[in-house]
Amino acid sequence: MNDLFDLSGRVAVVTGGSSGIGLATVELMLRCGAAVALCGRDEARLRAAEAGLRERHPHAKLFAQACNVLDGDAVARFAVASEAALGPAAMLVNNAGQGRMSTFADTTDAAWTEELHLKFFSVIHPTRAFLPQLEREAARLGDAAIVCANSLLAAQPEPYMVATSAARAGVRNLVRSLATEFAPKGVRVNAILLGIVESGQWRRRFEARTDRQLDWAAWTAQLAAERHIPLGRLGRPEEPARAMLFLASPMSSYTTGSHIDVSGGHSRHA
Repeated sequence: MNDLFDLSGRVAVVTGGSSGIGLATVELMLRCGAAVALCGRDEARLRAAEAGLRERHPHAKLFAQACNVLDGDAVARFAVASEAALGPAAMLVNNAGQGRMSTFADTTDAAWTEELHLKFFSVIHPTRAFLPQLEREAARLGDAAIVCANSLLAAQPEPYMVATSAARAGVRNLVRSLATEFAPKGVRVNAILLGIVESGQWRRRFEARTDRQLDWAAWTAQLAAERHIPLGRLGRPEEPARAMLFLASPMSSYTTGSHIDVSGGHSRHA
């Protein structure tokens, strides 16, 4: 365990924690000694993730519950069950969400509503449910934190992801507003701005590639070149997870209302 990130005695909650960046964040939190509660919509995938975590961390304090973060009542029940199992949360990672490929011309009213609802309420519901716990832990420990996984689209929109870009910009504003409101109670709120990170979605696109001569490394390097990513590759899930670990931990105790850019240099915004 790294003493700089010794999270012993703290409880972390990670939404969307059964795969990708969420699962990588859970893994890091456990390695740093935190007790971790995770949730995900897919029961089978959640239980498979839980089994793997328990195998790799047999002595860890871990709680997993299927939960759709868009269901406020379900999130409230998850908060109660998590506290009963592990104690009150000192760190909340809002990670649930996905991107929608669409232009203004082909985005229906229903699609706009669905996308805005997803991006906002995947933050609002867990924050509302866990805030009382975070406030109590801030008073006890001197620090508590909320971290949101946001996208570079919030500052650098793409025309083929118009609804997601707009929603992400709104979440960026929401993070800043919450940070100001919660600061007097010792609860910090920050986020990361993600670039392109390896995921199941990109693996599926790789499997559907037209040039079958390209392996994963060559295909992703080509993608990085096309997207003008200076580091020349996609991000790995553990890389944004490290940024979220930093923002959730007392190592960032004087940071709130901020966004860390994790895009491999893809950012062009000031």
